[in-house]
This record gives sequence, structure tokens and C-alpha cells, in this order.
Amino acid sequence: MTTAEKKAAEGASTFVPDPGAAPLSRMIGAQTAFETKMLLRNGEQLLLTVVIPALLLVLFSAVSIVDTGTGKAVDFLAPGILALAVMSTAFTGQAIATGFERRYGVLKRLGASPLPRWALMTAKTGSVLVTEVLQIVLLTAIAFALGWSPHGNPLFVVLLLVLGTAAFSGLGLLMAGTLKAEATLAAANLVFLLLLVAGGIIVPLERFPGAAQDVLRLLPVSALSDGLRDVLRDGAGMPWGNLAILLVWAVVGLGAAARFFRWE
Repeated sequence: MTTAEKKAAEGASTFVPDPGAAPLSRMIGAQTAFETKMLLRNGEQLLLTVVIPALLLVLFSAVSIVDTGTGKAVDFLAPGILALAVMSTAFTGQAIATGFERRYGVLKRLGASPLPRWALMTAKTGSVLVTEVLQIVLLTAIAFALGWSPHGNPLFVVLLLVLGTAAFSGLGLLMAGTLKAEATLAAANLVFLLLLVAGGIIVPLERFPGAAQDVLRLLPVSALSDGLRDVLRDGAGMPWGNLAILLVWAVVGLGAAARFFRWE
């Protein structure tokens, strides 16, 4: 055996430790899977994200409680309920869960890991997207059973949902990362109820006074529900105005969350 072969054999049989963090993509993937499992195992979260939107869709489609204008009620309600599902998961549910993770020291421990702050936010947003896919499949099936007849380009719908998720996720993480857990719980639920009534989800914005309409249309849930309704009910093209509103909320929310989020 030559000298080179001996060195090669010795190197192959020698264990050389190589400590260090895993690749960033692998860390984000693992954290996303963990966040998704925790979300789906939480009964209260499932009530908020799945049961309530489904019940509202069935109730207000079957019973004429609110005047939704001409056409079938489900054609008006289904896009709004999809927007509600995004808000309940990306904003309300995520804010409450993250707020209590911060209180119990879970985020403090993650802060000591190699996972960057923005990567944690990316993983949480990814878990929200996975949950939303399940929500949308369920709500769409219910809406079809109620006689829903959607129109428009599905790609426009996907883009609106993704931007809406980014906007609500940023706002939810900002709230959870700056307020105490109890304050986050109260504020997130209060905002959920207020936007459910005044966000164009069940009650058309045209039912509000003219001055209030101009303000309410700038809310992310109003932009999302109106944009989805334009595409799915009216068969319109991309609602650029609503898309721009969602983009602004997404940039501001995620940027502020990345800047002010506290691990403990």
C-alpha cells in the first residue's frame, strides 16, 4: 500500500466532529412542521379556525338574517367566510398561541437557538398556510353543498389569500411579541369580533354610513373579503386596489413584527 493510500484509509476511518447549526432551510422546515402539529392538536384553536367559520357559513346561508343583496346568499358569504378563516388562523389564533408561548418561556428557549427571529416568523407563517389549506378545502366543500357557484381566476384567489395571510400573520406576531399574554388574548378576540361585524364578511359594507365605508375598506379583512368577492362572485379580474391594501398591511405588519418582537 502506498503512502497516499495509507493516509486515505486513516482519514476514512477517523471520526471528525463537525459541530454547527443545521442548514437554515432545514431549521425552518422542522419548526414549520412542529408549529403545524401544535396548532392542529389544540381544540380551542380548531374551534376558532374551523368550527366557527363553518357554522357561520351554514347559518347565514340557510337563514335570511342579513340582507346580502341580489343573488344567492352563499355567493356573497363564501368569499367573506374564506377571509374570516384566514384572519382567525393567521391573526387571532396565532397571536394567542404565540403570546402564551412567550409567557411560558418557549420563545426564550427558541431565542437561544440558532433559529433567527425572522426564520421563526417564517415558520409560523408556513404553519398557518398549511392550516389554511385544510380550512379552505372544508369551507369550499360546505359552500358547494349549499349551492355556491364561484367564478374567476383561481390564481387571483391564491394571490389574495397569500397576501392576506402575510398581512394578518405580521399583525398577529406583532401583537403577541409586544403585549402580555392576557392582553393579547383579550385584544385578539375583541378585534376578531369587531372585524367579523364591520369587515364586510357577513354584513355588506354598503350597509354602513358613507364615511365609515371609506375607513372600513382600508382594513385588511375588508380588502381580502371584497377582493375575493370581486373574483369569485363577479368573475372580475385582479382587484389591484384590494391587493395594494393587503400588500401595505403585509409589509408594515411583518416589518414591525421583525423589529419589535420580543422573545420574552
